[in-house]
Amino acid sequence: MSKVTSLASGHITGADPITVELVEADETPAVVLIRWPAKPTVVHPRRFADTAAVIARLFAEASTRLASIKASRRL
Repeated sequence: MSKVTSLASGHITGADPITVELVEADETPAVVLIRWPAKPTVVHPRRFADTAAVIARLFAEASTRLASIKASRRL
């Protein structure tokens, strides 16, 4: 049986979500899944820096959460 823990989630734009999850299964090693939008995200060049910052913050949040989980138990 798999255990799925959400590490972070957010929207790149108003309609395009990204989710980062930790998946732990009994029979396989733990993995991190990054769920990207199904279709390409369209961003005006002026908003690209803001969009990149949102993605960087989301990944930093996921990394921090994963580090906390690893510190509290063995992965």
